[in-house]
Amino acid sequence: MNQVEKALVNRLQHGLPLVHYPYAAIASELGLSEQQVLEGIKKLLAEGVLTRFGPMFHAGELGGGLTLAAMRIPEADFEKVTGQVNNFPEVAHNYRREHDLNMWFVLATETQSAITDTICAIENVTGYPVYNMPKEQEFHVHLHFPV
Repeated sequence: MNQVEKALVNRLQHGLPLVHYPYAAIASELGLSEQQVLEGIKKLLAEGVLTRFGPMFHAGELGGGLTLAAMRIPEADFEKVTGQVNNFPEVAHNYRREHDLNMWFVLATETQSAITDTICAIENVTGYPVYNMPKEQEFHVHLHFPV
């Protein structure tokens, strides 16, 4: 990534400003044009540096379901299963962990009951069990990965 792309990734991790022209505001902060910001985001998405770009909604507050899930995937199948899991639109994040349960992801669904349906569908597609770990308490950590 070049310096502009790194600056964009770092800035976008903090969210968009709630103004009429958020990309122009970010451009102003970074000393870029709005067009440079928009083209930079498109390029990062096309190259797979950014895999998803959009709003984050609190599914539970909107009547939906939200849970953390994990799977135990043999190394030989990890890449294939990652693709299968990521094909589900309900999967918000998917991370590899150095743990017996080595694949962790967040599911967000329109209804609470859809969590169970999605977990069953993932198990059917992958052939591996999914461990459902719904939250008991919410913490805000404001995670940021500087590049």
